[in-house]
Amino acid sequence: MSDTDPQGLSPEDYAILCGFLRERTGLSFTEAKRYFVDRRVAARMQAVGATDLRAYMNLLRFQASGEELQRLVNLMTVNETYFFREKYQFDCLVNSVLDELVRGRPKGSRLRIWSAGCATGEEPYSIAIMLLESWSRVDDYEIELLASDIDSAVLERAREGIYDERALQGLPAHLRAKYFQPLRGAAAEWGPRWQIVEDLRDSVDFSLVNLADPQQVRGFRGIDVIFCRNLLIYFDDLGRRETASMFHDALAPGGFVCLGHSESMSRMSSLFVPRRFPDAILYQKPVDGGAA
Repeated sequence: MSDTDPQGLSPEDYAILCGFLRERTGLSFTEAKRYFVDRRVAARMQAVGATDLRAYMNLLRFQASGEELQRLVNLMTVNETYFFREKYQFDCLVNSVLDELVRGRPKGSRLRIWSAGCATGEEPYSIAIMLLESWSRVDDYEIELLASDIDSAVLERAREGIYDERALQGLPAHLRAKYFQPLRGAAAEWGPRWQIVEDLRDSVDFSLVNLADPQQVRGFRGIDVIFCRNLLIYFDDLGRRETASMFHDALAPGGFVCLGHSESMSRMSSLFVPRRFPDAILYQKPVDGGAA
């Protein structure tokens, strides 16, 4: 790549870079994403003073801290979300799934819910609000809300819990008043902002996790419900199969995966049983732990 090359990366260089990103992150970039990738790589190469892709790839591969790879990943990810997005799936959680999961469990036992690809936090905070507002047994169990993303920048925003009007557009007014505080002064200079209350911020455990790295997902075990919505569309077929297998390992027997409305587990893996509830279709790990 050079200033005199208006096309950006050569086809060979583009293939090398995309292969590297797919191996390290699971993210798959096709030719249709060429302009998107070119611009972001060019910006990072200029920032670090890399004169060609080879020098930049050496930095990505061998930098001990991994800081540059993280910066590039942060530029490459898309974080489009808002509160109560596809709310029918949250309805399914509180109306059907949780009662099934706790059947036969003693009070005080643990429930683990994981928002994988949580972006700026709207999804796990929506889950927390739904549990408090709509599940009558919420106080009977120890509920652990886990949230992860590969983008370190959006995780910082998620921990702060500060949102604009667009993020809150699907939230009923009474819930906004109950769980959010309006920000004043400098915090709102770019338009109205609200911060989610401290108790809810403290209820979610956010962590930096690359789903394509077995070491980073090893700590996620005994999960009861995984929300992974509209993330696997950025993976190729192999990446989706690998992630489905990882989710199968992470789930407790009988646990559920919730995907985005355009995604189907049956196209990725035979390890799960589709379950049709009144509100939504989810995918269940068989109780015996085996394939469907």
